[in-house]
Amino acid sequence: MDLPEFSQIAYRGSTRQPADRLTNLQHRLLHGLLHSEFDSMYRVTREIDFCYGHRLLNYDGKCKHLHGHNGRAVISIEGEQLDHRGMVLDFADIKKAVSTWIDDNLDHRMILNESDPVVPILQEMNEPLYLIDENPTAENIAKLIYQENHSAGVPIVEVRLWETPRCFATYVPTTGSSGEKK
Repeated sequence: MDLPEFSQIAYRGSTRQPADRLTNLQHRLLHGLLHSEFDSMYRVTREIDFCYGHRLLNYDGKCKHLHGHNGRAVISIEGEQLDHRGMVLDFADIKKAVSTWIDDNLDHRMILNESDPVVPILQEMNEPLYLIDENPTAENIAKLIYQENHSAGVPIVEVRLWETPRCFATYVPTTGSSGEKK
């Protein structure tokens, strides 16, 4: 059976706007091209709400000023097999590890670049800060949550940070030639 090109399935017309929906058959065919029929993966996701402030350096817009967000971190963990309880990982374990780290390090803190000129002033005022060596964009905060928790042994595969109800950034590490996540 000849399969249509991906661009024919996913896009229509010359403006390359996304197609309304893939048919079930098209989705299964496309999925079969990308994944073996025998591959399977379970995924669990936990949402963690927290409040934080930040500002962006080298940015010409509203976000160059100190401001805050009611953020939501969406933590995804995958596994090919389930444990003896029938779980990839207990949601309570995700909360215990990741939510605790977020509460202790990011919640109700200003997340700022370490070279931000406002840092000494806020430190003098004993304001709670979390300093990073990158611009504290949603992308970099999602990456920070991934790196800090993955290095502590939490098998995270994706972090999505909702900065507002309509805007989010996702961090998914790439896989190197050794198969290990970077």
